[in-house]
Amino acid sequence: MNSPPCEPGRDCAACERLVAFRETWRLREPGWHNAPVPSFGSPDSRLLIVGLAPGLRGANATGRPFTGDYAGDLLYETLADFGFARGSYAERADDGLELVDCRVTNAVRCVPPENKPVPAEINTCRAYLSATIAAMPNLRAILVLGRIAHESTVRALGEKLSRVPFAHGRSQPLGAATLVSSYHCSRYNTNTGVLTTEMFRAVFADIRKLIG
Repeated sequence: MNSPPCEPGRDCAACERLVAFRETWRLREPGWHNAPVPSFGSPDSRLLIVGLAPGLRGANATGRPFTGDYAGDLLYETLADFGFARGSYAERADDGLELVDCRVTNAVRCVPPENKPVPAEINTCRAYLSATIAAMPNLRAILVLGRIAHESTVRALGEKLSRVPFAHGRSQPLGAATLVSSYHCSRYNTNTGVLTTEMFRAVFADIRKLIG
């Protein structure tokens, strides 16, 4: 039996609402990616980072996770500081940035209206998240950004949410990997003080100690 694909096709039709939104933006901005955003980084990596979904004017436009918006500014700068990225981040997919022992993906691969996927869309796209995790033989740590990414990843790993509650900075072994949870590095969270740069860096310091 063939393994399920890790990425949906460019014209994935699984979620009617997301397809309609995608088609609208293909007409408005034909130069944008406007398709499911594939994972970034090698499947041989020991660290997987799971976000929520592509941002409309960020990853949906550029075609690379967390690229083109503030969340990416903070994420990729922090990854570089902790040795998980090299090169210059310039908010475009062809900037030459490389990930080192790290892969970045999203729980939902298509941009949702108002950045809010509905439960059915999260559930449908979980098959790709599960396949992405299964295709990483050296996986040691999974960093989930935000509650939705946390809950979808826990379910993808076959665990109960009641056993693995979300809490910023919490680490919990799940099989061969350790799940590490963080508030999402969105501009809203950083502007309101829910997540500070110091808090985010502390999470990566723990991950670096965990995987060496």
